[in-house]
Amino acid sequence: MFSNKKLAVAVSGAILLMAGQIALADSTTDIVDALVSKGVLTEEEGKLITKGHETKKKAEGTVTFKDGFKLNSGDGQSNMSINGRIQLDSRSYNGGGSGTVNAKSADSFDVRRAYLGAKGTFKKYYDFEVTADFAGLTGDGSEAPVTGNATKGSTSLDVAYLNVNYFDKKAMFQFGQFKMPYSLEERTSSRFVDFQERSFVNNTSLTPAKERGAMIHGTPITGVNYALAFSAGQGKNTNEVSNLEDGKDIILHADANFAEIMGNKEAIFHVGGSYGIGDLPVAVSAAQRTEGRGNEFFKSAVPTGTSNERARYNLEGIAAYGPVKIQAEYGNVNFKGVTGTGASYDQEVDAYYAEALWLVTGEKYADAYKGGKFDRISPKNEFKPDFSSLGAIELGARYSKFDATDFTGTSTGYTLASTTANTNKADAYTIGLKWIPQANARFLANYVQTDFDTALVVGGKTFSKEKALMFRAQYDF
Repeated sequence: MFSNKKLAVAVSGAILLMAGQIALADSTTDIVDALVSKGVLTEEEGKLITKGHETKKKAEGTVTFKDGFKLNSGDGQSNMSINGRIQLDSRSYNGGGSGTVNAKSADSFDVRRAYLGAKGTFKKYYDFEVTADFAGLTGDGSEAPVTGNATKGSTSLDVAYLNVNYFDKKAMFQFGQFKMPYSLEERTSSRFVDFQERSFVNNTSLTPAKERGAMIHGTPITGVNYALAFSAGQGKNTNEVSNLEDGKDIILHADANFAEIMGNKEAIFHVGGSYGIGDLPVAVSAAQRTEGRGNEFFKSAVPTGTSNERARYNLEGIAAYGPVKIQAEYGNVNFKGVTGTGASYDQEVDAYYAEALWLVTGEKYADAYKGGKFDRISPKNEFKPDFSSLGAIELGARYSKFDATDFTGTSTGYTLASTTANTNKADAYTIGLKWIPQANARFLANYVQTDFDTALVVGGKTFSKEKALMFRAQYDF
């Protein structure tokens, strides 16, 4: 009893004497740790006092913050976080408008994306994510170029999936609506892409995006990733639409980062490829909008008939060292089928881009590369209002080309919807400036010029190019 009283007096006295030093301590553990460090308590006495507190804390779990708040279970096997992003854009055009009302090339402010969702892990092996898009264009969340920019604000499901990870990420099984394993640009989140908008390779005919299906994927060895997916092939929030053809899309992907395989943390030497094939129960129109999100310069009419096959492939590469990166992709899609009159068609669309980027403030691209795609760039020094540090600054340039010369006004199968308002080839040039004041915030300025192969006539006005100046303010968590 005398020993216990002595211990209580010592603890109480130490707290009073050192109140100024430990006033910021907000838990029993913090206070006891301070007393142990001052020699007032021995480590054994400290452990005795905090034993019950630590057990309770472990049972209750914790709340942490890293790019957002996360709830963690006491046993470390379950967690959940609330996630979101907002992308607030403005776009101004010169030389791309028309003489009539045209929402697609009007100077505009836009809520490009507004996502809110939850994701996490239960019992170590089961990952999930459910996210809603509050800035969709139509009820199903699609943003078809033909509709333009005019009406936005519909709420729709973006992703909803369950991912089962029994084998330490070497083989995982995913089910639901999720991003298909295809194209480096598409696999990279819109939060982290290099420019404000993705390139021509991200055309909906060339590159599958978010769809409903199932997938096996994983990282069997360091630096190597693979995936095999089966999808409905109908796009986001769309189930099968016909019983005439029941062929699902089969999508294969593999990539390797040889710098990561060799243990080089300064560089990225990435090569990858994707392949997809499937039957289309209903033929769909092929279309392309400018990278400045202005005019829809290419659109096809939908062929007749019920026999339609789509095959596509993609090649991708990255070479980066320190703060410098070169990246390129090539995509191809082939449509084969038989029209309602029995005529066969075999038509292709090609697109590619090449880009170069430089992190002026010295951050390394290898630090933002994870699992075969790019993640968050974290500034070496976050921006401070007194300008003692600026955050991260990036400069970039990109060239893109779109080629659909198989599509003409008289071609069999897919034809141009209009021979005056559409063209089948275009080149795009983009210059970009990006400021990342802290890891979750981005500000972008892009200038995009699109040169059309043949002049377009829209609303009585003829033009051969579109110029766009775009800005974005973004925050995600």
